[in-house]
Amino acid sequence: MFTLDPSIFDPAAVAEETRAFNHDLATRLAALPDQWSFPPQVVRERREQGLGPFPPPERSPRAINRVIDGLHGPVKLRILKPIGETCGAFLHIHGGGWTFGGADLQDARLIELADRTGLIAVSVDYRLAPEHPYPCGPDDCESAALWLAGPGRAEFGISHLAIGGDSAGANLAAATLLRLRDRHRITPFRAAVFIAGCFDLRLTPSARTWGNEKLVLNTRDLDMFVRHYLSHGHDPAQPDISPLIADLKDMPMAHFVVGTRDPLLDDTLFMASRWMSCGNKAEVRIFPGGCHVFQSFGLSISLESNNLIDNFLRVSMQ
Repeated sequence: MFTLDPSIFDPAAVAEETRAFNHDLATRLAALPDQWSFPPQVVRERREQGLGPFPPPERSPRAINRVIDGLHGPVKLRILKPIGETCGAFLHIHGGGWTFGGADLQDARLIELADRTGLIAVSVDYRLAPEHPYPCGPDDCESAALWLAGPGRAEFGISHLAIGGDSAGANLAAATLLRLRDRHRITPFRAAVFIAGCFDLRLTPSARTWGNEKLVLNTRDLDMFVRHYLSHGHDPAQPDISPLIADLKDMPMAHFVVGTRDPLLDDTLFMASRWMSCGNKAEVRIFPGGCHVFQSFGLSISLESNNLIDNFLRVSMQ
């Protein structure tokens, strides 16, 4: 049963460590130049240097890069295999508002996930907006999922598959599951992880009313991300764009997680409710005071959340 304890939304429930981190993060981001005054490529380069909300990436020498065919040309994949026995694969779709991010920016976390779960992490380097707006990103993710469910599964000698992503990546993961079910009549993934997903690009109430405070992102950021992603005028009220309004029957078991200090809080609460109301199994974790994708930072709640995600994947692959 999906029940929530109202006390987790009480400011008193926020740990001092989390509260102090949020204050420092908001102060630091408020002092940075407005990212929307720069071209997206400049912001990507600044993030690469750790000059955005996240620390600079640590790339693993264990990573293997490869290329598959896609609708719009080659699609790059980054593969991180576990040390020890392999039990399946996890298709990872990164976040970044469909505008920022990359498959090689979360190696440390994906190596951790792979080693803990026995899953091969396969991260999709999908095309980014505004240079490549909708439907390029989801088309690339669909191509990656079809490859993993077919040639990739045979190449790795595995049977069990999971999928997941954070923020825009969670949106794309949900859209990918729907595309495979509706376009290809297959449901190869047995588990999904949705971290602070953006599931309704019309913006849910928590996203619309968040305001200017920047804890990784704010309402203006969400507006700009949607504008970049849908720059060709596509209607956000389409299931392929806003999975919250899709028919969600025959979806895999899912792990939904979000913090209470995330503009996309409602997206997770609404999507998890719809997921279960359509007959799918799900677990929901809400962390007091957690900012957007708080799992990316060195906090106690981040460690707890990542442990829960890895445990969910281990159990779901059995």
